[in-house]
Amino acid sequence: MTQPDTLRYDDAIVRKFVAATIFWGTIGMLVGLYVALQLAVPQLNVAPYLTFGRLRPLHTNAVIFAFAGNALFGAVYYSTQRLVKARPLSDLLSKIHFWGWQLIIASAAITLPLGYTEGKEYAELEWPIDIAIAGVWVVFAVNFFGMLRNRREQHLYVAVWFYIATIITVAILHIFNSLAVPWSPLKSYSLYAGVEDAFMQWWYGHNAVAFFLTTPFLGLMYYFLPKAAEKPVFSYRLSILHFWSLVFIYIWAGPHHLHYTALPQWAATLGMLFSVMLWMPSWGGMINGLLTLRGAWNRVAADPVLKFFVVGITFYGMSTFEGPMMSIRSVNALSHYTDWNIAHVHGGALGWVGFMVFGMTYWLAPRLYQTKLWSTKLATVHFWVATIGIALYVVAMWAAGITQGLMWRAFDDTGRLQYPDFLETVTRLMPMYWVRALGGTLYISGILMAAYNLFKTWQTRPATYAEVEVEVPPRVRDGATAKAEHHGHWHRKYEGLPATFSVLVAVAVIVASLFEIVPTFLIKSNVPRIATVKPYTPLELYGRDIYIREGCYNCHSQMVRPFVDETVRYGLGGVPTEYSKPGEFVYDHPFQWGSRRIGPDLAREGGRRDEYWHLRHFDNPRSTSKGSIMPRYPHLLRDDIDYGSIQARINAMVTLGVPYGADAKRDAAAMARAQAEEVAAKLVKLGGPAGKTHKDVIALIAYMQRLGVDIRAGRNDLPEAAPAAPTPAGK
Repeated sequence: MTQPDTLRYDDAIVRKFVAATIFWGTIGMLVGLYVALQLAVPQLNVAPYLTFGRLRPLHTNAVIFAFAGNALFGAVYYSTQRLVKARPLSDLLSKIHFWGWQLIIASAAITLPLGYTEGKEYAELEWPIDIAIAGVWVVFAVNFFGMLRNRREQHLYVAVWFYIATIITVAILHIFNSLAVPWSPLKSYSLYAGVEDAFMQWWYGHNAVAFFLTTPFLGLMYYFLPKAAEKPVFSYRLSILHFWSLVFIYIWAGPHHLHYTALPQWAATLGMLFSVMLWMPSWGGMINGLLTLRGAWNRVAADPVLKFFVVGITFYGMSTFEGPMMSIRSVNALSHYTDWNIAHVHGGALGWVGFMVFGMTYWLAPRLYQTKLWSTKLATVHFWVATIGIALYVVAMWAAGITQGLMWRAFDDTGRLQYPDFLETVTRLMPMYWVRALGGTLYISGILMAAYNLFKTWQTRPATYAEVEVEVPPRVRDGATAKAEHHGHWHRKYEGLPATFSVLVAVAVIVASLFEIVPTFLIKSNVPRIATVKPYTPLELYGRDIYIREGCYNCHSQMVRPFVDETVRYGLGGVPTEYSKPGEFVYDHPFQWGSRRIGPDLAREGGRRDEYWHLRHFDNPRSTSKGSIMPRYPHLLRDDIDYGSIQARINAMVTLGVPYGADAKRDAAAMARAQAEEVAAKLVKLGGPAGKTHKDVIALIAYMQRLGVDIRAGRNDLPEAAPAAPTPAGK
């Protein structure tokens, strides 16, 4: 008879990832509180590095990839070792994975405030960091699949299925959405433009939520919840249905983020249909989790770990009902671009992911540090403080979002916009922003309690950790045993073949993606050309890069939807504008449609106001728009245009297929200088300051004055230039 082997689990790597989770989570959420306060107190914006536009991406990346990412890795390494009875393939790979990921996070923390961003939500990090992410992810995958290859358990438990889906799908999403043409060591332009870029971004963006913030944490739920409850999962069959339904359906849902935009309607409708279908399998997972606790509710009342899990799973159910509802076109017409989206995202990220992470961390602490949790009472206080905090946050943003949507579309009895000045909606939200800040403060107080509790627990650890040893059977050989051990259930055969299982997951994801991507990219009628739409001039392109650098897309959209209120609000000289067309954006690398309107849409900004108004507005928004919460950008009036970099930018655009003429290809800098002199001359003529000819603000003004001009070309029912108004609608 074969003698069993002795296996020592590697818990050191789990301890590292858990510590990093709390460390980065604290930083990321404190940054989030700061940017929330910036909306209520705009004076907290400190240009150029600490403005809302530069810090918000730092907050989102820190919470998603630092807090949730480190928790994900810790959960995978701890649970998979025990589920398959094998160590990770290599201790060296584990260390490279850990330190590589921390360096990536640190790189994001440095580059984003410096303005190095690709300008795409949840994918802002520039091309060298994208390459590093791909490399570290490959290290993780090799370590994980090597662990499966060396496993001592034939059958792969459901948690491992979700980990496999995460590793494969995130790799596909990240690689294809991040394709870009670099023009400097830290800057690039997206390979895709306009409609195609928007499609790829939300194919990635929605599924990053699905496969980075959902599937791995469902795997966490399926392992740690039964362990904490000391009960088996409610239904194994339901877990099978839950898993495969999510994998097949989720990947289709991304286009629902682009209802009523220039994306072809068939794609958005397809995304909506699959989003609505997602409600059932998602709730299957919620039901499976909550019913695992049947008969254990007395323990829930006494155990903070189970409390966190129950509320986390409840938020999962709420978010996965709300998401499909918001994907319905009529609901999306109200919710899109509003703070309702912010409520939804935070309900998922802090309610579902955050509470599951805290529950896991409190359960792991005594096992990882081989001592008792320092204070169960403090963990319970953390639970109640965080619960009240997230409830205040979500309710405040629900109220803010619905208020915004209703005010934007309101008309009075005379048929005019009831709130024509966009600032009326901004100022109305101030009380809700303060409630949101209060809720965020409570939530962050909770993570500080967790950090203190875990630190005190760590202090009581033994001088030397005892190695966790278990006796395990010999290593499994897939081909020799898989057929014999499916026990009459056909699916168990494939659940014991990780390579085959992984291929099935990859096929499901790739086929679903191609059904949407191929028609979007290859059917030319999806993006009909508009003859009057021309490439940006070299100076306008430079100004557009400043717009992206400052994170203006975090507050402003560039997409007039086909609604009467929007065509009227963003029209020129009292004449309604055209709604946005696909052909307008063919030279936009990346697209700038935005997902939130803290300020008004800018798609038709060109000519609405004069150059001097824009200069004053960038210097001090309150000087032109009383009550504006936009940051000041005085550095734009001081910093010189880098003419030496303009040719590299144009060359990259030419590589992407933008049809620049011979002059731009030969001497783009000279063209930019000439246009800068024209803009500066207009500025002086309007009473503005002299000496700004070669400052960044001139390039940004040139870009702002270009927006929407091409689509108006050829129309004779619009004034050639808008009159300068003393108190125009604010930004």
